[in-house]
Amino acid sequence: MPWNVRLLRWVLRLGARLPLRVLQAVGAALGPLAHWLGAREYRVAKKNVELCFPGLDAADRARFVDRSLSHTGRGLAELAWLWGGDPARALSTIRAVHGRAHLDAALAGGRGVLLAAPHLGQWELLNLWLSTVAPLTILYRVPQRAEYEPLLVGARGALGAEAVRAEAAGVRLLFRRLKEGRLVGILPDQRPKGGEGVEAPFFGRPAMTMTLLCRMAHKSGAAVVFGFAERLPRGEGFALHFLPAEPAVADGDPATAVAAMNRGIEACVRLAPEQYQWTYKRFSFRGDGDDGPDPVYGKWKRSRHAGKPAGG
Repeated sequence: MPWNVRLLRWVLRLGARLPLRVLQAVGAALGPLAHWLGAREYRVAKKNVELCFPGLDAADRARFVDRSLSHTGRGLAELAWLWGGDPARALSTIRAVHGRAHLDAALAGGRGVLLAAPHLGQWELLNLWLSTVAPLTILYRVPQRAEYEPLLVGARGALGAEAVRAEAAGVRLLFRRLKEGRLVGILPDQRPKGGEGVEAPFFGRPAMTMTLLCRMAHKSGAAVVFGFAERLPRGEGFALHFLPAEPAVADGDPATAVAAMNRGIEACVRLAPEQYQWTYKRFSFRGDGDDGPDPVYGKWKRSRHAGKPAGG
């Protein structure tokens, strides 16, 4: 095991000994730090909030961004509890489950269930809880640093969840699991690779959006349910939320289906808007060979063919 992975394991296990409230306080401090440093995360979150909440005045937007960054920091710190500690202890922080009837009804249908879990609140805790409810298979992207993959897969599979790579063989396995009537979890708001998505409105703005979940729903007939884990204030724990998807999410027309999926994501986000991952470049897409300024966020992309930013 590489030294950096061993170090991360040690940090996670050490952090797992701290009370959740202390971990969250440490993580929350990362938000003001990111603002003070003018970090990429701060700049992206600021732009996203400007795009999605134009009705907020400048002062309210600034407070929203700062609180959002603090939640992002909390989410990182909570990984110590979720990846470095006892899963049962992590599950004990769940105080309420709202809308469970939607999930239970979908599972009872016997056609398989696609659980759409946006980057909202603490989705790693949601994975653990779902593992206790039904046989769970989750799709994941291989991290950029491949040596961390075993850590990620082991943590997400701590209670028996099956983790499969986001590649052709993994997608075929997901279809088999749905045919078996199982629960399949997908993050629906990851930016697609080139040619694998369509544009659809998200908070009134066009966003390149993945089509995988909608295609799977259309081809398999599986039910679709949205879910997320909301972080409660003052370190009190979490509340799970489950929301039904519009029938159009399984429409044969990709644009219609993806628009319905984005509306479902929005409905989740509006329940805990500051806990969404606003640090993600949700509204722009550049192919692997593209250089020049980002059309939304304005940052220059470094050319693969030169040692300086493209365009100067």
